[in-house]
Amino acid sequence: MFKKILAVDDDNDILDVIRIILEDEGYEVSTLTDGKKVFEYVNNDKPDLILLDVMLGGVDGRDICRALKSDAVYNQIPIIMISASHNMDSFLTMPGSPNDFLAKPFDINNLINTVKAQLAA
Repeated sequence: MFKKILAVDDDNDILDVIRIILEDEGYEVSTLTDGKKVFEYVNNDKPDLILLDVMLGGVDGRDICRALKSDAVYNQIPIIMISASHNMDSFLTMPGSPNDFLAKPFDINNLINTVKAQLAA
């Protein structure tokens, strides 16, 4: 059974790269450019993992992460935040924080290994 991954970023080029890399690893990857659609997607399709950008054109990915992590239905889904902002240390230790963080630009092997580690946890 394929593991389902949802990648959310407002940059289609980044989503394409993530999708290609992770599909090559055998994952089923869906993408969204609109952070406002994350809850609808998660409710309908129940991904095994979410890759979530911080800045989503008017929506803060950290708010989405906190909302998902505070909901008993969704809080078991691992979330890996992705951001060009490297100043995420304080957010990573707060309640509702993501399971892991990748800085953009990310290393392909680091992306693969981080996803595998979160899905194995």
